[in-house]
Amino acid sequence: MKKTETKIYSQEELGNQVKIWKKEGLKVVFSNGCFDILHLGHIDYLEKARSRGDKLVIGLNDDASVKRIKGSDRPINNEFARARMLAAMTFIDGVTLFSEDTPLELIEKLLPSILIKGSDYLAENIVGANVVMKNGGSVETIDLVNGFSTTDIINKIKGNEI
Repeated sequence: MKKTETKIYSQEELGNQVKIWKKEGLKVVFSNGCFDILHLGHIDYLEKARSRGDKLVIGLNDDASVKRIKGSDRPINNEFARARMLAAMTFIDGVTLFSEDTPLELIEKLLPSILIKGSDYLAENIVGANVVMKNGGSVETIDLVNGFSTTDIINKIKGNEI
């Protein structure tokens, strides 16, 4: 097994690992997304998320949920490729897939110490915020790098620059 694959967990496995880390007194940060075409905006965001705690775990939308959310021409990269790319990042400690349109059920299973999303979200509107706060955790936002988005990259490739 490749080292990056050891950081890709089933939801149950990641839930057990998060419990172990939290028992050890570690702060577990959770974020989620499609991460279809990795770019500087993702790297910056994920590094900043990791700096807020001791471990960073990612809920990754599976292919079917990306298609529902982003449209029939997405994802560009399949879920296995996206999970492996995220797992290859040294500052990410665990990746798991979820098939729902939101990560609420996954957040309820993991109960992270800190829930992070981009600053394009208001903390009170972040899915799972109430669950995390009710269990003693916090919800934070991170400023995004302007000019970087998967949609913009796809449009540029297609010659539809914005």
